[in-house]
Amino acid sequence: MIRYSLRCEKGHDFDGWFRSSDGFETMRAAGQVTCAQCGSADVAKALMAPSVPAEKARLDAPRNPAEKALEKLREHVEKNSDYVGLRFADEARAMHEGDRPTRAIHGEARPEDARKLIEDGVPVAPLPFIPRQKAN
Repeated sequence: MIRYSLRCEKGHDFDGWFRSSDGFETMRAAGQVTCAQCGSADVAKALMAPSVPAEKARLDAPRNPAEKALEKLREHVEKNSDYVGLRFADEARAMHEGDRPTRAIHGEARPEDARKLIEDGVPVAPLPFIPRQKAN
């Protein structure tokens, strides 16, 4: 699809979306492109400038305050804990039972494993983001 800025013979400006440049010309020649204000079929393309962003935005950059807060939380978790990947449930249980030294960890667990940890009183909480790191 292509968007054109259009102007009628009376100077009214409006937009139109067309399948292609040829599609626009075909529809205009058939009288199917008319002014949205006065109905005139004497329509031409107006001068257009491409819409180019001043700075290319990162697709993964936070776009609103909630996303910024989540990104800040992610950075804090990643900086202050060890990523244990899919071993999370085993590591958390071992620390809770005293088989391993206690430390801050984050990772991934299947829902049924996380449920068992909670039922057994192991202090865990879901994080509101997907880990950047992946285990193997």
